[in-house]
Amino acid sequence: MKKLLIITVAVLLFPAFTWAQFSISGTITEKSNQALPGASVRIKNKTAGATTDAQGKYSISNLPAGNYTLSISFIGYRTIEKNVSINADQTLNVILTPATLIAEEVIVRATRATEKSATTYKNISKADIEANNFGQDLPFILNNTPGVVVTSDAGAGVGYTGIRIRGSDASRVNVTVNGIPYNDSESQGTFWVNMPDFASSTDNIQIQRGVGTSTNGAGAFGGSLNIQTASAADQPYGELNNTYGSFNTLKNTVKLGTGMIDNKWSFDGRLSRIKSDGFIDRAASDLKSYFLSGAYYGKKDLLRVNVFAGTEKTYQAWNGIPESRLNGDLAGMEAFIGRNFYDDRADQDAANLLNSGSRTYNSFTYKDQTDNYWQNHYQAIYARQFNEKFSFNGALHYTDGKGYFEEFKNDASFSKYGLPDVELNGTTIDQTDLVRRRWLNNDFYGLTYAFNYQAQSNLSFTLGGAYNQYRGKHYGQVIWAEYASTGTADRHYYDGKGNKDDFNIFGKVNYAPLENLNLFADLQYRSVSYAITGTDKNLSSLDFDNQYDFFNPKIGATYTLNEQSNIYGSFSVANKEPNRDDFTNLKAGLAVPKAEHLNNVEAGYRFKNNRLDAGLNVYGMFYKDQLIFTGEINEYSDAYRQNVDKSYRIGVELDAAYVINSKFGINANAALSRNKIKNYIDYITEYDADFNEIGVVPTTYANPDISFSPAAVLFGELVYKPLKGFAAAIQSKYVSKQYMDNTQNAARMLDAYWIQNARLGYDFQMKGLKNVNIGLLVNNLLNEKYESNGYTYSSLSQGVTTTENFYFAQAGTNFLLSLNLKF
Repeated sequence: MKKLLIITVAVLLFPAFTWAQFSISGTITEKSNQALPGASVRIKNKTAGATTDAQGKYSISNLPAGNYTLSISFIGYRTIEKNVSINADQTLNVILTPATLIAEEVIVRATRATEKSATTYKNISKADIEANNFGQDLPFILNNTPGVVVTSDAGAGVGYTGIRIRGSDASRVNVTVNGIPYNDSESQGTFWVNMPDFASSTDNIQIQRGVGTSTNGAGAFGGSLNIQTASAADQPYGELNNTYGSFNTLKNTVKLGTGMIDNKWSFDGRLSRIKSDGFIDRAASDLKSYFLSGAYYGKKDLLRVNVFAGTEKTYQAWNGIPESRLNGDLAGMEAFIGRNFYDDRADQDAANLLNSGSRTYNSFTYKDQTDNYWQNHYQAIYARQFNEKFSFNGALHYTDGKGYFEEFKNDASFSKYGLPDVELNGTTIDQTDLVRRRWLNNDFYGLTYAFNYQAQSNLSFTLGGAYNQYRGKHYGQVIWAEYASTGTADRHYYDGKGNKDDFNIFGKVNYAPLENLNLFADLQYRSVSYAITGTDKNLSSLDFDNQYDFFNPKIGATYTLNEQSNIYGSFSVANKEPNRDDFTNLKAGLAVPKAEHLNNVEAGYRFKNNRLDAGLNVYGMFYKDQLIFTGEINEYSDAYRQNVDKSYRIGVELDAAYVINSKFGINANAALSRNKIKNYIDYITEYDADFNEIGVVPTTYANPDISFSPAAVLFGELVYKPLKGFAAAIQSKYVSKQYMDNTQNAARMLDAYWIQNARLGYDFQMKGLKNVNIGLLVNNLLNEKYESNGYTYSSLSQGVTTTENFYFAQAGTNFLLSLNLKF
């Protein structure tokens, strides 16, 4: 009876204890009423605090009645303190004023678009990145943005991954980190596997679709990714982020930072590792990285030094799955075996094909069939605000990379490795099993700079540019052979070099002749010298010396309709040099590749109020001499590209976010496009009865679709926030059919797919911790069987055409569970 009485009293008193807890909330803005997302609101001498969201809003709850001192801070603004007496829920809105310290944003100002720019772009905030960062590569974090299609060799987003924007592959997407070029100079692609967990050191990303603004590095023929690394935190912090999920995927991240020391210094560091078995057989990844940053903030100066690195060991899964294996077609597999397996390992390779899972097959079985690469980056960034009108930012950078991929080759001819045949017991042996490594050793260094001058309130100028040098060495080694010839393990059986000098200078002017009209002009000159010498992996001699001089003008206008909306239009020109493979993989009988030219027209409408943020744009991208994948590959699995005279991409894109009420929100985007080559000549290699190559047979196609260019990419997300700190989202993405070559042949196609994901996140506070976050990401909820990438090639012999299709299957239903602690 006594216990019952105690429980009854406790229950009756519980509401009183609940009523004694109060909250304080509000909005943090600057003088122009612009929200400040990421501002820190802390209660002095307490662990309680909050960070403002994308609308500048914050809330701190569960506060007993009493007197508190709030400290509100944001980089580039003066920290202020407010004394508050709480005996009820309170609203406190705060306006911050700029500090004399220079803001970090000046680092990327010259190459970024703003809300008044006549450019199609999307900003990805730190909060958005954190919410989607479960250890998958950066492309998968960007997968929900307009016109983006991502793929994974291992099938689950860890390891070798790729991204296409408006159908353009990674070699057409310009990537910069703090304004410094990141794309590989020769392939012009970005290998995200070399920067594992870089999202954990990223503050924000701007995606520009189309040509975009003048930037540094490779030309943007589909889009740009402008990455800004994390800026200094106001207070000391520590983070421990962990993820575990399907395919034994594991991510561990430790982050530490000093906050601002004496309002002048800050130091930050991150250490990460990611491991995954992958969805595909043996497609395991072992990735490690670190990021270190130190900064000095003067009254008019900012000096930041970044050092970061990534290492990867990834089992190769880049051959894909033959169509017959994917479809479980036994007769087709037997025919494939007959065409492709003919050496003394034929029985083993056949057994692997026949007995593997239809969607997890990997043709490689050698235990060390791995890709291994190490990359170190050094950045020294300096910015100075000379006065209210004039500022400068510049950077020195150096990247060194080195690595190899190892392969087992069966019955390889000695002659292909520059080695003499072996005489053994009176028998001449001209073939051997061997293991080879193909190395890349490169250095990339240079400088970037930009001067910004605000002549008048309605007139500003930017003068910027960069000079970068790349020195790459390509060589191969045979590290083991069943029959030893005259070579040694450290002998180079080929040596090639790639030397590239890249200079650009650009000038921009923004002028507002009327209060609601903004005009801009952006003129860029780019000069590229690219020499390829030595010998290639097939022992052929290389001697290409190319000089390219490009003029890339851009003009546009933005007209402000009212405080909530504007319209814009622009015309831009871009030029782009061929990459290394266009020369080294040059197919016999085809012309030396030419530089590409693009005219890009963009027009759009933007609207934003406190509930709806939306943009609608149309675009036209008209190419001259675009380099197009033919769909064929050579004996080294390298894809061929060739120039086509005229081609185009035209489309419409919608991007919108709508807050229904305090609990529900919708995010949606759509990209609809038409992507065509006006006249395409397809070349098929012809062989005689003894499989000797005798030439190429051309076939002309009128107005076919450009390969890997879906006509529709749609995304929708419903977000539900039933209580403070908890959010759930259901995501749905549709990608229409894509052709794997440019013949628009339905027999060489990736089927359309529609997948659903779910994401849960819960933030709460515990004693001794600033924040605890538990997250769950469930990918492919309905277990859709789909392929996001592939390739095809055909051959002709005795009047019969044979086509081989290969696909990269993506994982079915899988999950990632995270636990993130902030100290």
